[in-house]
Amino acid sequence: MQRPLTLFLLGFVLSHYSFGQSPVISVPLASYIKGKIKDTLDGKILSNGAIMLLRSSDSILVQYTRTDKEGNFTLKNILPGRYLLLVTYPSYADYVDPLEIKDTAATLLPPIALVLKSKLLEEVVVNGSKGAIRIKGDTIEFKADSFHTQAGASVEDLLKKLPGIQVDRNGKITAQGQTVQKVLVDGEEFFGDDPTLVTQNLRADMVDKVQLFDKKSDQAEFTGIDDGKETKTLNLKLKDTKKNGYFGNVIAEGGTEGYYNAQAMVNFFKKKQKLAAYGILSNTGKTGLNWQERDNYGQSIAGAANYDENTGNYSINMPRNDLDSWDGRYNGQGLPSVKTGGLHYNDKWNDDRLSVNGNYKIIQLGVDGNNSTNSQFILPDTLYYNNERQTFHNQILRSSLDGSFEFKFDSASSIKIMADGGTDHKTTSTLVSSEALGVDSNLVNQNTRTSTAVSDSRTVNSNLLWRKKLAKKGRTLSVNFRENYTHSSSSGYLNSATNFYNEGVFSRDSLIDQYKDYHTENTLLDSKITYTEPLSHISFLSANYGLSVNNSQSDRSSFNKTNDGKYSKLDSLYSNNYQFNVFTQQGGLTYLLVKKKFRFNAGTNIGFTSFHQRDLHADTTAQRKFVNWYPQASLSYSPANQTRLQLGYSGYTAQPGLEQLQPIRTNDDPLNITVGNPGLKPSFDNRLSLSLNDYKILSERSIWVDLSYSFTQNSFSDRSTVDSSGRRITQTINVNGNHSLNASISYGFKWKGPDLNIGVSADVNNNTNVSMVNDLLNTTNSGSYQFSWRLSKSKEKKYDLSLRTSTTYSQSRSSINTGVSTDYWTFAINPSADLFLPLHFQVHADGDINLRQKTPVFTTNNNVALLNAWIGRKFLKNDALLLKASGNDLLNQNAGFNRTANSNFVTQNTYSTIRRYFMLSLVWNFSRTGTPAPKSGN
Repeated sequence: MQRPLTLFLLGFVLSHYSFGQSPVISVPLASYIKGKIKDTLDGKILSNGAIMLLRSSDSILVQYTRTDKEGNFTLKNILPGRYLLLVTYPSYADYVDPLEIKDTAATLLPPIALVLKSKLLEEVVVNGSKGAIRIKGDTIEFKADSFHTQAGASVEDLLKKLPGIQVDRNGKITAQGQTVQKVLVDGEEFFGDDPTLVTQNLRADMVDKVQLFDKKSDQAEFTGIDDGKETKTLNLKLKDTKKNGYFGNVIAEGGTEGYYNAQAMVNFFKKKQKLAAYGILSNTGKTGLNWQERDNYGQSIAGAANYDENTGNYSINMPRNDLDSWDGRYNGQGLPSVKTGGLHYNDKWNDDRLSVNGNYKIIQLGVDGNNSTNSQFILPDTLYYNNERQTFHNQILRSSLDGSFEFKFDSASSIKIMADGGTDHKTTSTLVSSEALGVDSNLVNQNTRTSTAVSDSRTVNSNLLWRKKLAKKGRTLSVNFRENYTHSSSSGYLNSATNFYNEGVFSRDSLIDQYKDYHTENTLLDSKITYTEPLSHISFLSANYGLSVNNSQSDRSSFNKTNDGKYSKLDSLYSNNYQFNVFTQQGGLTYLLVKKKFRFNAGTNIGFTSFHQRDLHADTTAQRKFVNWYPQASLSYSPANQTRLQLGYSGYTAQPGLEQLQPIRTNDDPLNITVGNPGLKPSFDNRLSLSLNDYKILSERSIWVDLSYSFTQNSFSDRSTVDSSGRRITQTINVNGNHSLNASISYGFKWKGPDLNIGVSADVNNNTNVSMVNDLLNTTNSGSYQFSWRLSKSKEKKYDLSLRTSTTYSQSRSSINTGVSTDYWTFAINPSADLFLPLHFQVHADGDINLRQKTPVFTTNNNVALLNAWIGRKFLKNDALLLKASGNDLLNQNAGFNRTANSNFVTQNTYSTIRRYFMLSLVWNFSRTGTPAPKSGN
């Protein structure tokens, strides 16, 4: 029996320095509280354990008991207030958790799992700090301070040092072979779905932990039952000392060749309240738009009679806008000029029962440039070569607003309201010239066309989610309502002249001179109800049912030029006015089993959809009804705290879209024509996946493995016919035999002697695609095989060195002409070095070197060595001010370039982009942060 004074001191110390702190558990006032303790690994019953209830304000012992032979305990006659529950057991780490007693009902605490001290030591490095990486369930957690970054480094610099994570030149984040789609700050969205605003503007020294996980849907997080909807997500948990005060940065840069860059970001944090603002003026490619935002504002009209796995609903694929194909973003092609800014606010009140999150962003972006594309078309008996050059001038003014509000009525029910909207105004101008050559280099055709367009779009989306936990543990009910509205219009001119040749001699021409006026509108309303029922304490069943109505209209008018010079004669062949109405009922069942180290779930959704199409010009109608299945299953096994193995399967039915069944005629490219196939069958896709994550703390060894195999029945493919004039006519058909294999393996460790961080990885992508070319069956086998390795070494205030390299072999072969193949090697080398010199001077250099093998198709030398460097001096306290001189693309070799090989054609694309310039820069990082103020008593 321990003495009361010892218990008092032990409770006081552990309340501040416990191993197992976790969020406050809010439980009702109880005349008694009951619980149970067990071993965290094997569930062994722990009898005769010491249970102490301490007063939170001063750690005075309030009540004391021991567990019985079954590991159970009871604390009686507890008065209202805040307490600390302390659990101790020989050879086990002590457990401390805050408790708040409010109401009058008896309370059963969830089982308390204790960890052996010997196991806990495996999660502690030699100097006593926590391990660099922990695997907690489905979450991989990196302790930020274990990965050295220089003073003033951004979160992006930190991410580049984490094993299994890559960041490319545009800020795109890839983790374990998958694109990271969200970056959260303390679990909250920060400027919406724009990860680069977070990773490039928040400082690394503010971050306590970086958590990588597959974010479940709101519904799955609420019920605990996986519905198969996941988003690869990073969460940045800030240090407590950084959550009270302000911080930010200001960057001012001016350079040669007219380049400039001005940025500012300021953040005000006060406990859970966050207010932030940013602004950017730049023509160096710093746009403040991430690599996926095009999918969120004005670019993505819900897809065509297709199932949305994230919502369980069906929608229509509106006809493509051949007048305006620019998606409104800068993707590295051309020369950009941007003015952009935004505001963010989020807060929580009343013990987190009320929360709000809002963002506003505006951007004015201009992109001017040109590109050249060289293609080779492989036919059974010959080859065609196509050379195309494009010049473009694009402008957009985009604004967006989004917000969410959540109110938790009590611990069992809540309502969450989300809304967003945006407007786009675009002007585009494009000039395209192309020529097709036969295998004998004779001209087959030539085309020159120009198109100009002015486009406007607006979107309004809203979502309401109500959730309720019922009396029985695990029994829940939730209801979701959603609305999406999109309206877009565009108008402009198309001029096209095509010349056709016979054995190199001109034979005929085709001219187009039209004014086009397009309007589309889409309204979606849907609802879904989900119910979960516990079958036992380890198994659950979830059922859902939903209704959806999706109405769309597309009015496209083309006018020919009349003799008076006006565009007033309607071209009925390239004009149409369609209405689409889709009604869907869908439902499904999912089973979940959770048992110690295993987690299994399986289920399916089924949808019944009726599709009604009406052509208002021709006064005709068409109807389709179809059934779609969406089975899924997953099994995960965690043999140890830092190891997880997961196996998954998913399948889904895909219905043919309107463009495949009955494409709307367009004449923007008279050399590429699409025809419909009303006899198409639905396809069914299957995907198997296997992943393994394992980390050894003491040796700092990590292994990440992701494997997937996909195969499709009745897959949608192309029947292509290339005639003697070089025109390509394409029709969608059903085929079997399409499949793909993808593998990503990463191994990392620390070489203790020279203090080197080493990582190696291998990626394999292998695809088989079946198609028809000139009425012959064509099987194309293509693949890419990449091996990469990285080294990094750093010494604080001395140097920071890293080297990444990759070697990739790509190949593509088509059965219709086995004598032609595309095989080539590419090499990428990415060195980076920082040297910290006396008197606060710093020298930096980095490179992006790409070496590409020539081929019979890709005959030009496209090796590029991009070298950047700067020298600067730091001033002020904590090196907060940096004055530097820099050079971008010192060798003036930056030429945009990419290669693709698909089915029976291969393509090489080169484009204009930002070239060499020199700059003077002033970078000021400012902050005033401290420990959060004590919580008020409300």
